Amino acid sequence: MFSKNKQPVGSLTYLAANSEFHGNMHIEGNLRVDGVVHGTVEVRGDMEISSTGLVEGPEVRARNLLVHGVIKARVVAEGRLTLSRTARLEGDVVANALDIEAGAFYVGYIEAGDAKILPGMQPRAELMASRDEF
Repeated sequence: MFSKNKQPVGSLTYLAANSEFHGNMHIEGNLRVDGVVHGTVEVRGDMEISSTGLVEGPEVRARNLLVHGVIKARVVAEGRLTLSRTARLEGDVVANALDIEAGAFYVGYIEAGDAKILPGMQPRAELMASRDEF
């Protein structure tokens, strides 16, 4: 009755404005949320939360994430996380790139980019030597 074939990453799953979903969500393609999601969300493609959308749960994962609405969860974006001026995000963030427009609200810890390649992460030898003198 139902096909077990996986949807291509180019497909779109849509949760309408007056809809509410409870549970864990795994989407092979892209996702747009205009309604409410309570639970973990894992999206293989891109995700957009409109100004009427709310996602609340332990974690949200997506390739790229555009937020106009509300997220109350830990966020992991493999690519870019964009918070528009109407966005409200409460939770820790791990993202490769981050854009926050003026007016967006954010509370939490941010880790952006690959921490292994950021300058200044390795202790410099001359600083370590001067510290040993104390």
